[in-house]
Amino acid sequence: MYNKVCAGGSVSGEERSILSFRIGICLEETGHKWETSGTTVTFVVIDGWTVTVASVGDSRCILDTQGGVVSLLTVDHRLEENEEERERVTASGGEVGRLNVFGGSEVGPLRCWPGGLCLSRSIGDTDVGEYIVPVPHVKQVKLSNAGGRLIIASDGIWDALSSEMAAQSCRGLPAELAAKLVVKEALRSRGLKDDTTCLVVDIIPSERPVLPPTPRKKQNMLTSLIFGKKSQNGSKTNKLSAVGVVEELFEEGSAMLAERLGKDIPLDANSGIFRCAVCQVDQPQSEGLSVNSGPFFSPSSKPWEGPFLCAVCRRKKDAMEGKRMSTPTVAL
Repeated sequence: MYNKVCAGGSVSGEERSILSFRIGICLEETGHKWETSGTTVTFVVIDGWTVTVASVGDSRCILDTQGGVVSLLTVDHRLEENEEERERVTASGGEVGRLNVFGGSEVGPLRCWPGGLCLSRSIGDTDVGEYIVPVPHVKQVKLSNAGGRLIIASDGIWDALSSEMAAQSCRGLPAELAAKLVVKEALRSRGLKDDTTCLVVDIIPSERPVLPPTPRKKQNMLTSLIFGKKSQNGSKTNKLSAVGVVEELFEEGSAMLAERLGKDIPLDANSGIFRCAVCQVDQPQSEGLSVNSGPFFSPSSKPWEGPFLCAVCRRKKDAMEGKRMSTPTVAL
């Protein structure tokens, strides 16, 4: 249970973009340890009332507030349900379709080919092609001082329970008991057909031992208002802050890192020194890769149109986007 209360600081948009990039690098490096196997990841950072969630795959994180509003803090990267990800995969040259069995009939969920994975993003899975990427969806929200409850669970839970069902099944219970009850409810509903793991974290004032149960009431429009896409102006955020439920600070889900980092190139005009947009290390341009740099990677890789990156961060960036380093051919 998380009872600590501390003041949250302000973070600039540039810092958030760099943070989401670095989270992706950490997740990608984790995937290298297990050869070709893969996994989903839901990574949560809690700083006072501010919650940041980075997710890859279909392990979901939901937020249940004392007002009874259940909000999704992750995006499911299942090809069956995510039209935007299907379009990204096919636009990149991949194929999306169901498994063909004898006789030509199709069965099962939509999958990405080659490889046959039904997710469009994962950690690892290096044998399924460059279209499956480990770039996370990142969302950051700030709770009111009334707090809230996070339910983080693998896909076996969400195949059996909706977000609302999972939240309602354990309201009023301590976090540890709540997690066990969610798993029990999922098993009772569907049986053990997939990984069924659940973690419950209460973010509450220190003087309050557990979130009280919320009386059931009719669904209102507040859910969609709170967690729509980030507004181009601050009007929605300010209004939500006044309501005192939860404030959305940041959301970024693009799989293309150039869109997340922007195109600015920090440069010392007098010395010709560039600063890497990720690790913030200064170095001559000849030691890194900048806008429209040469084909360091395979010919299928598009020229980098983002800010200056050092060679190390460029390699990590291409790995995060599913690109493979080209291997020299030897004539016999």
